[in-house]
Amino acid sequence: MLNHMKIRNFKAWRKAEIEFGNLTGFFGTNSAGKSSLLQLLLLLKQTKNATDRRLVLDFGSPSDLVNLGTFGDVVHGHNDDARIGWQLGWSRPTDLKVGIPTDSAAGLSLKGKSLRIRSDVGLRLGRLRPYELRYSLGEVDFSVKSQEESATRFKLETKNTYFKFRRNKGRPWPLSPPVKAYMFPDETRHFYQNANFLGDFELAYEKLMDSIYYLGPLREYPRRDYHWAGSSPDDVGQRGERTVDAILAATRDVEMRSLGFRKRKKIFQEMIAYWLRELGLINEFHLEEIAERTNLYQAIVRTSGSSASTALTDVGFGVSQVLPVLVLLYYVPERSIVMLEQPEIHLHPSVQSGLADVMLNVVKARQLQIIVESHSEHLLRRFQRRVAEEEASSKNVKLYFVSKEEDMAQAKDLSLNDWGEIENWPDGFFGDEMGEISAITEASLKRRLDQGQ
Repeated sequence: MLNHMKIRNFKAWRKAEIEFGNLTGFFGTNSAGKSSLLQLLLLLKQTKNATDRRLVLDFGSPSDLVNLGTFGDVVHGHNDDARIGWQLGWSRPTDLKVGIPTDSAAGLSLKGKSLRIRSDVGLRLGRLRPYELRYSLGEVDFSVKSQEESATRFKLETKNTYFKFRRNKGRPWPLSPPVKAYMFPDETRHFYQNANFLGDFELAYEKLMDSIYYLGPLREYPRRDYHWAGSSPDDVGQRGERTVDAILAATRDVEMRSLGFRKRKKIFQEMIAYWLRELGLINEFHLEEIAERTNLYQAIVRTSGSSASTALTDVGFGVSQVLPVLVLLYYVPERSIVMLEQPEIHLHPSVQSGLADVMLNVVKARQLQIIVESHSEHLLRRFQRRVAEEEASSKNVKLYFVSKEEDMAQAKDLSLNDWGEIENWPDGFFGDEMGEISAITEASLKRRLDQGQ
């Protein structure tokens, strides 16, 4: 689980510090910088996945998670002399065993400790290069930093008093730069006798990146039929294009899902159909093969108990748009981090409110962490209501209002109390509601007076 994120000089953000909850929501005006917060995490994820180890950051292409152009496009103010920096803090995966050796051989366990990574990159000698990479565990940290202004000469450091790196004799050469902005140089393990454990930090970071899943705001239109060759996708795709593949794979593998503790488990398709009914969209949903051994499937729905079955393409557009959201939340492994961008698009206000309940349910039942970027007042209000009803804790729901001031993005931490109230409600959060009501009343009164009523 992500605990916090710090950003420096990334797109609209001169600097930012975000504390994450089990559910974190970013709300605010258009082009204020909300999406950029998600884009940084996607940039780090696709850099980790890049096959070219020479890339410091993989800014992407049209087919990638994000396509950000060049360093000059993403650095704040397009200032090529500035550095982009970030820090992530996250909880150690329960299945990851990491130990730091000490001279006394007592060892230092990561149990109960949070991990942090800090990285700093910028242009030097016409190329994007790292300046520093640092991993921390509590007050313990290990870093590789450039020597003065050298672009290629780095040194390994630690400020710990109980531990010292032991250099192998006959290897006095400086280290190469960090790899892909998160890995220690390859020579580290060869130049030092006791540096192998540094790979455990890198593995923990890679597990964090692998646990991140994303669904974008623009989702594919429904199709009359879908071809499935038996694949098991990792997710539903950033446009929801693999949603049906995911449902069929989960159905084939007889995957079961539950609404929570001591709740009866449902077959995967049953769970999706359950929420479509709860959201008031349709009465029944299932996938069926058009003809045996064709590998062609149709999404069949029934809008009410008395209506005839029909294809998904023949009902309201909202069903096909919310379907990838539901499938992703139930398809990804437990304890995953799911990022949703404008999940409310094309949905009726009542469905938007219901979608908030889906998110809160999977956060608790599947231990997911959800990061949502949204313009939906109905989504926000339902989060507030569930906190007031004690269905969710204000400590686990973090809400931010993102705005732009003097061409710089600002994130205001909304203070949500135990009664579901936002104590520092920003002006014009969802427009001037009271101003609109006042203007309507004034216009109505004026017309009545003019008409002599």
